[in-house]
Amino acid sequence: MVRVGSRYLGRVEEIDRRIVTLLAEDGRMSFTDLARETGLSVSAVHQRVRRLEKRGVVRGYAALVDYDEIGLPLTAFVSIKPIDPAAADDAPDRLSHLSAIEACHSVAGDESYILKVRVASPVALEELLNQIRTAANVSTRTTVVLSTPYEHRAPELMGKPAEEPS
Repeated sequence: MVRVGSRYLGRVEEIDRRIVTLLAEDGRMSFTDLARETGLSVSAVHQRVRRLEKRGVVRGYAALVDYDEIGLPLTAFVSIKPIDPAAADDAPDRLSHLSAIEACHSVAGDESYILKVRVASPVALEELLNQIRTAANVSTRTTVVLSTPYEHRAPELMGKPAEEPS
């Protein structure tokens, strides 16, 4: 998987958009395969990928894990909001030590953050929710995932790049 920043759509050439899309679909794609798919030479692809990495457009590569196979079959989204609205907004820092939290998103709406968590069982989820409430002094609202039809989809990079400033 390729992590892609959100600032690039207007500032990346069309061929680089194609490279980003291909890497988002398969982060282990070889430079030879990227060259074949884009019509560029291997050295040109290598140079472009390194430039995309240096600019922060491509931020890293990661393995996609089968969480069922490693004993974490239960995924849930936990919305949190502070019990005391006047308290410091430091929940992400207070929760960073909990490895069961895969992602923390700051959101608009009634809640302050939505956490994506992965645990082994409903009992483990209940224990995690207690840890979250205690560590961050928040209330929680939990949605358990029943199935995931798709995840980690590659971005669709369409449209013309914006003009570079002079």
